Amino acid sequence: MNEEKLDFKRILPIFVIVLIDLLGLTIIIPLMPLYAAAFGASAFIIGLLGAAYPAMQFIGAPILGRLSDRYGRKPVLVISQIGTFIGFIVLALAGNLWVLFIARLIDGLSGANIATAQAAISDSTTEKTRTQGLGLLGAAFGLGFILGPIIAFVSLAASGNDYRVPALVAAVFSLASILLTASWFKETLPIEQRGKTEKKSPFSFRAMLDALQHPAVGLLLVLMFAQQVAFGGFEQFLALFTLNRLGMNASDNSLIFIFVGIIVVAVQGGLIGRWSQKYGDRKLVYAGLAMLAIGLTMTAFTPRQPMPGYSQAELSAELQVGEKVRTGEHPTTEGLEVDLPPDDNKGWLGLGWILVAMIPASIGGGILQPAINSLITKRVEKDEVGGTLGISSAFLSGANAIAPLLMGVLFQSFGSTAPFLFAGLLLALLLFFALRMIKPGKETEYADGLARGGGAH
Repeated sequence: MNEEKLDFKRILPIFVIVLIDLLGLTIIIPLMPLYAAAFGASAFIIGLLGAAYPAMQFIGAPILGRLSDRYGRKPVLVISQIGTFIGFIVLALAGNLWVLFIARLIDGLSGANIATAQAAISDSTTEKTRTQGLGLLGAAFGLGFILGPIIAFVSLAASGNDYRVPALVAAVFSLASILLTASWFKETLPIEQRGKTEKKSPFSFRAMLDALQHPAVGLLLVLMFAQQVAFGGFEQFLALFTLNRLGMNASDNSLIFIFVGIIVVAVQGGLIGRWSQKYGDRKLVYAGLAMLAIGLTMTAFTPRQPMPGYSQAELSAELQVGEKVRTGEHPTTEGLEVDLPPDDNKGWLGLGWILVAMIPASIGGGILQPAINSLITKRVEKDEVGGTLGISSAFLSGANAIAPLLMGVLFQSFGSTAPFLFAGLLLALLLFFALRMIKPGKETEYADGLARGGGAH
């Protein structure tokens, strides 16, 4: 009977630790592009900075996963959390652009500990309760992406938009997660089970190529990668886009991220399950591509109209960083690479437009990734599910590293409209490709059986 129910007492420490870890990350997300712009970074350099975190995560995840198999989950979690804490402290003390890069590289390598947390969940669940346990990690992600931007907004408002303060707040949350892991988390991997997988390679490009050639899921993996190039670029450059188009600072952007987070949590927390049962995962993939294409294309054409109360001089002064960060003085803005909107033509149309655009973009983004992964799990054999999802995750990380570089070049070379218009057109092409190439698979046989069975009663 115990195997039928999830042991919440064992899962709760992991849930809380992951949530607090994610708060540190999500506090930083809305302000990173603006922090870099304050040091005079170009759009390409900001893209490079955005790529640093997922690139290090791509390297770090299999390494930390292998170390946790060999030495246990707890020591790897604690050491990686210490690295994250150091990364946030370095970020808060950054006096130039290169220190920002160092902070993100440290945090990216350490931030790969989510794989270790997933392993701890697997240790603490049975086959029947594993999906529910891993689902709680998804809930932690959702909560983090709502609460993090709220905390960022409050800390920026309280500090007069001092970018160091959210980084220090993130460091406090990181320190709390270290203390919780050290004192509350109980090791989930018994000593006798350690070291069994140390001879196995944690990552193989050959495995990725083999998965791409899989007749049932190869196209889905390509789709996962390509859609994340579009959506990942949108996430990384939204703050820079709204700075250029609407004159929005980090506090303003936090509110947009909160709005997006609420929609994504509503979709992933309940709606997607009902939609999946009613329409099937394949149709959800089509719908997600269509909605994301509409949302990103609409975003590209956001009118350049700052809100009432906007002042170009005040925003320039807020973004300008001298040798001392946030001195409160008003130096020149010669080093600022991002073109701010002028003070004329203020109004609410620009903000209203982008909030409307965020609705289909957020729904599409919330649908796509889980729908593609769900379809993948239904098209491979049971003993292939874990490995194939791991490869899907690797494609996701690769796309997250490439997206900001590509979007940064487009932003710098062709202006703020270009990356979002490119992303919208890419998704429209992917929808055309998906409709033609991704046909019903063996998952429909099971669904049809259920439908016939339901109709018989």
